[in-house]
Amino acid sequence: MTTTALRARTEHAWARFAARRLARLLVSVWVLITAAFLIIHLIPGDPVRAALGPTATPELVAARRAALGLDDPLWQQYVDYLRGLFTGELGTSMTSGLPVSQVLGDRLPATLELALLAFAVAVLVSVPVGLLFAVLTRGGRRRPAELGFTATSIVLAAIPEFLLAVALVWIFGVNLGWLPVAGRDGAASYVLPVLALALAPAAVLARILRVETLAVLRADHVRTARAKRLPDRHVYLRHVLPNSLTAAVTLGGLLLGSMVAGTVLVENVFAWPGLGSTIVSSILAKDYPLVQGIVLVYGVGVLVVNLLVDVALALLDPRSTIREG
Repeated sequence: MTTTALRARTEHAWARFAARRLARLLVSVWVLITAAFLIIHLIPGDPVRAALGPTATPELVAARRAALGLDDPLWQQYVDYLRGLFTGELGTSMTSGLPVSQVLGDRLPATLELALLAFAVAVLVSVPVGLLFAVLTRGGRRRPAELGFTATSIVLAAIPEFLLAVALVWIFGVNLGWLPVAGRDGAASYVLPVLALALAPAAVLARILRVETLAVLRADHVRTARAKRLPDRHVYLRHVLPNSLTAAVTLGGLLLGSMVAGTVLVENVFAWPGLGSTIVSSILAKDYPLVQGIVLVYGVGVLVVNLLVDVALALLDPRSTIREG
């Protein structure tokens, strides 16, 4: 096959790859929008009555329902909701009276900061720890270190975020008094929420990276590099690390999505002013527009992360993209 033909085939494969991923993203977003709309409308109770309170007159409740379009048929409400999404109108919060887009704009930065900082900590901890224990325990060496690493990572990975958050609050906030346990005021207030979100994913990533690194260390190209007496740093950074990251990138993207979702519980433990604490209060108040907006943000965020993972994997191994085409 000539160079020109190979280049053309590669370009076509990338185009097909991009088209498939974009189509999958659009279908997933539509399913997400529809599911969020239907689920929130299946919650029993009257959202208008919940928002106005038990003392509101029936006339006021009826007028509010008509103004919000809740008396329309369900299909009409769905069409109006889709039309609003396309025009950037997410509706008005029933409890605060503020536009949903404004509430999302106020709360989203806090959630993104928490999730991205936790993900960065998880990656910065897991990559060197996974590589280190792979090198230390390769070939069955240092069995106690391997057992200790495995046991610790399993325990940390098994603890739910909210339970870990409560434990951190009790130890470092209540007993020791070293760190604040509520709010988002200053760098110290980030420490406990970030740790609560990051520890379990860091343990999972470190285990996966150790296993992948052990497999790469047994590969022929690594043996060849060692036979050439290349420096250890060169072998690990140029030959081992890049080939160990494929599975870690895939899992890391999935963990980032789960960490974004995990902010819901962690934010409520630490009274963090983000979307997680907002969605809980919105569900209790049956605030349809706000709940739908927050669910949409969380869902689209996870879908975009999955798309970025697919692109990253394709860039790390372009041959897989050509094979898919």
